[in-house]
Amino acid sequence: MSILKNFVAAALASSLACSAASAVADVVAVVSAKSPINALSKTQVADIFLGRANRFPDGTPAVPIDQSEGTAVHAEFYASFAGRTTAQVKAYWSRIIFTGRGQPPKAVSNDSELKRLLANDPRAIGYMDRSALDDSVRVLSSP
Repeated sequence: MSILKNFVAAALASSLACSAASAVADVVAVVSAKSPINALSKTQVADIFLGRANRFPDGTPAVPIDQSEGTAVHAEFYASFAGRTTAQVKAYWSRIIFTGRGQPPKAVSNDSELKRLLANDPRAIGYMDRSALDDSVRVLSSP
């Protein structure tokens, strides 16, 4: 009977792991559909959001727009594009602010607000879950 219990426990654990993985956001970097920027590498996107670059490759100023800290899309973006946890990103920006070398990107609370800001500023770049895409935005990069 204990073999059966172990099998059931293993099957349940496997099922929970699969459903947890599917809850992770499928994050993509985006700009307005009207933006002249067509593609960026994962590293270029991370550099813009970490303040290491403030221009797109064509020389146009880049205005990063973050999602709210604590959201799944925020955590997945920084893990996938920058290889950092939310805590590491917070510590990174604390050092940058303390040394006077910069400020973190403005943050929005949802995809609708992000799309509105992207539509109003062709220099803006953001990120969202792939499921929130529509024809108002263009995907630049995905992990």
